[in-house]
Amino acid sequence: MSTQRAESKKYAYFEEHSSAEVVNARMGNDTNQRLREVMTSLVNHLHQAIKEVEPTHEEWRQGIQFLTDVGHMCTDWRQEFILLSDILGVSMLVDSINNRRPTGATENTILGPFYVPDAPRYSNGTNICLDGKGEPLVVSGRVVNTSGEPIPGATIDVWQSNDDGFYDVQQKGVQPDWNLRGVFTTDEDGKYWYRSAKPHSYPIPDDGPVGKLLGALGRHPNRAAHVHYIVTAPGYSPIVTHIFTPDCPYLDEDAVFGVKDSLIANFQKVDDERSADSLEFSCPFWSLNWDFVLASQR
Repeated sequence: MSTQRAESKKYAYFEEHSSAEVVNARMGNDTNQRLREVMTSLVNHLHQAIKEVEPTHEEWRQGIQFLTDVGHMCTDWRQEFILLSDILGVSMLVDSINNRRPTGATENTILGPFYVPDAPRYSNGTNICLDGKGEPLVVSGRVVNTSGEPIPGATIDVWQSNDDGFYDVQQKGVQPDWNLRGVFTTDEDGKYWYRSAKPHSYPIPDDGPVGKLLGALGRHPNRAAHVHYIVTAPGYSPIVTHIFTPDCPYLDEDAVFGVKDSLIANFQKVDDERSADSLEFSCPFWSLNWDFVLASQR
């Protein structure tokens, strides 16, 4: 008799103390090995949690109803299950596991739902703030490898919300298309720079079951102010990350746990009329110098 068949016989009938083993023993001989590994772990942890919490029938029904409501909230443009994953820190954990890098390389964080491919390509120095809102910001820096050597020709795809806390795709017909989005290329010294507006905090969608859960947990839906980046170069692992302002009140309580200490930047306020005039800014304005460090592709 095979080991698996023996296990199935051993755990043929349900017992509270061996509930997970009974369920896992029902998997067939031809079950995909990775699926078997995932489901065994999931069943083990789920049954352990149930035994630890000991929910009533009514509490279990409420849990099922919550997941049903999450499913009903999903549409072609809104994924409430991803939002649930985000506010439980699971999205960040999966991202961290899949993007482990050597010390010194820029850390990853989640992509977020508002990325749009094929943004306009601009020459360095272009102002991507098309609605004129917010405090002016100039961003400059380099893209280098872990040895500190410049990477010419690296691509920097940037996007952010406007001063009202909305992305252009959330306000079609209100914001200009491609507002606060653009793609830049580093020069022969690995340098890049562009003009924009200081990012603003904003709430994630909280009008559904995930928002109700946040409220029940005494948590707010706000994301810390940030700028999104995707940085790529041939031969290097791509970076999907945020850069955060150090003065945001939600920095240490970001709703989706996207903040990492290494990604908090130094935004400096500049009160210099001559510099402002050269950038076609009002005075004062903000300046950010940030280097991206890429690790060689494994």
